[in-house]
Amino acid sequence: MSRIPRHLEHLKTGFTAEAVSAARFRAYAARAEADGRPNLARHWERLAGEKDELAVRQLVATGQVRGEATDIVSALSDERYENDVLYPKMLREVDGETADTFLAVISEQKDHLRRLEDLRERYMAAQGDVDLPPEVDEGAAAAPAGRRSAG
Repeated sequence: MSRIPRHLEHLKTGFTAEAVSAARFRAYAARAEADGRPNLARHWERLAGEKDELAVRQLVATGQVRGEATDIVSALSDERYENDVLYPKMLREVDGETADTFLAVISEQKDHLRRLEDLRERYMAAQGDVDLPPEVDEGAAAAPAGRRSAG
């Protein structure tokens, strides 16, 4: 028996499905771009954006998007779980090639945690909105790894 009400369980399942589809479509877009099919890539990216909107709508409906410091604390908690529990556990149970993939992910995850901790500090020090670090202000942080502009 679930520990959360059924409607929240369904919203969480829907959120996960849409978020996974969005990530998958972005991977397809990256492949299409690499294959010299920029228009196909744009179609995949547009569909991914629409999937993101559906995921966000369902996450908001669960009440898990509360704003400001609460969201930062929640994101920090998620990152710490992924870094300290999820990936280390999976890493112990996989073959070498998969382990290499996880090790690369873990490396980037550590950077995510550092950036979230910095965001929390900036938020706590700010008297309004937080300042953007140069890499975010220029849009470089939003680009997937390997597709970032030289600046």
